[in-house]
Parts: sequence; structure tokens; C-alpha cells
Amino acid sequence: MSGVDAHHHVWSLARGDYGWLTPSLAPIYRDYPLADLRPHLAAAGIVTTILVQAAPTVAETRFLLDVARRSEGLVGGVVGWVDLAAADAPDQLGELARDPTLKSVRPMLQDEDDPRWILRADVARTLAVLPELGLRFDALVKPRELPALLEMLARQPGLDVVIDHGGKPPIASGAAAPWRALIREAAAHPRVHCKLSGLLTEALPGARAPELRPWVEPLIESFGASRLMWGSDWPVVELAATYESWRGTAQALLADLASAERNDIFGGTARRFYGLGAGTCQKPDVPG
Repeated sequence: MSGVDAHHHVWSLARGDYGWLTPSLAPIYRDYPLADLRPHLAAAGIVTTILVQAAPTVAETRFLLDVARRSEGLVGGVVGWVDLAAADAPDQLGELARDPTLKSVRPMLQDEDDPRWILRADVARTLAVLPELGLRFDALVKPRELPALLEMLARQPGLDVVIDHGGKPPIASGAAAPWRALIREAAAHPRVHCKLSGLLTEALPGARAPELRPWVEPLIESFGASRLMWGSDWPVVELAATYESWRGTAQALLADLASAERNDIFGGTARRFYGLGAGTCQKPDVPG
């Protein structure tokens, strides 16, 4: 089965809605169109991707859906954004979900002042609508937000969730125990998946497979290959490594797994979760 990149971005600085992207991030402070990613995908044998929001605006979600439409089938799904607390959020989602390329939504929980924002009543009302629209939930969280996410999972048992970037473990500081326990608890929910992505930018400069192994092994043990998916987090990954270097590091970390398990992590899991092909979690037809 051909590979899937389950997490990448594109952006155009002129759009002006990337508040986090400033000149202080000089290595990635430029436009990144899909054309720049295509050579990396071709070299890795990847034929399908998931394009993920990088700005907390509906306008950017529409921009990403347009990128997907123009991608000649390369972008298989978009993870978009709406303000889940807004009164009109369910209506906005219903309109956006008319485009079957919208697969999931992602509030930027790590940037919320309140680590329990996801538990607000107005947010819960919108979360309950996601399964009805065939949409999933990407959780952009750090360990600080994981306890509230666990409460949300108990309240929304029908929601398919993927934790981005392994829950952003504190690799640089080495404080593994709290994160590991929270990840294990999250994985106890059978509808929760996890992305093997974004780890190098949480580590000290120059980290590779030996430094990441103590953090990747708990993800494999907790989720198994059938609920773990690889993503590049391109172009953010370029703050720490090249696309090819991160993929090679991930391959080294997973080398002891069976071939079928590696195939799941590098493609099969994302296909099933996001409904990119035959399997579970397929997106139903949306009326209108």
C-alpha cells in the first residue's frame, strides 16, 4: 500500500492570519506551497496527504480546501478550523462539510489560556455535532491540556479523535512520567488515535532515533500500530530536520515491528481514520 503523510501544512504569509508565525522562526518564515512538498512526497513514495490548519480562521480552512481541490488528488483530506464555542459553529461546520475533503476539525487547544476550554458547554454542543457530519477531531494538545481532553473523551464517546504530535511530550526536559500516564489513559478509549509527528521540534537540537526511542515506545505500546499514524509536520519539521531525515528516523524507530504494522503506521491507519479508502471511519454523504 502506498504511503500517507497524515500531517502537513501549507501557508502563504500574505494571508496574514498566522499569528504564531513570525520572523523569529526564520527557517520557516516564508511561503510554503504544495509544490514545494511534492518532491519530498515522490521520493518517499507517498501518494496521499492530510493537510492541516495552521491559522485559527475559517478563511484559512476555505483556502486549504481550495488547495486540496487543485491538488489533483494528492491531498486526500483537510483538517480545518472553526470557533467551536461560537453560536453558529454547527451551521458553519455543516456548510464546510459539504466538501467531502473536510475530514476533521482542530481547535488550537495548546494556545488557549484555559486548559479546560474543551469542556465548555458551548464547545460540547458543537463537538456533539461532529459525528453527525462525519467529522473527526484533531487534538493539538500539550500535557497541560491532556487531563481536560480525557474528560471530554468520556463525555463524547462517539467522537473519533486523533492526538497530534504524540501529545507534545516534554522530550527536551525529560519529564516523561506524567505524559506517559496521560497517554496511556487516552489510549484506553478505543476511538482515540495518535500521530507519530512533531517530536523532533519538542526535543533538544540534533536529537535522532536514540533520543526519541523512550518517547516513541510508549506510543507504540499504548496505541498499537492500528491506531498510530506517521506525519511529517512539514514545514514545521524544518526547524529541526529535513523531511527525509525525519522519515528516516521514524523508519529506524519502527524497524523492529512487523511489516504489516509498519504499513499501518505509514499509511493504513490514516486511511482508515480519515476515510481515505476502504475501511472504518468512512465519511457519510452530507445532505445538500
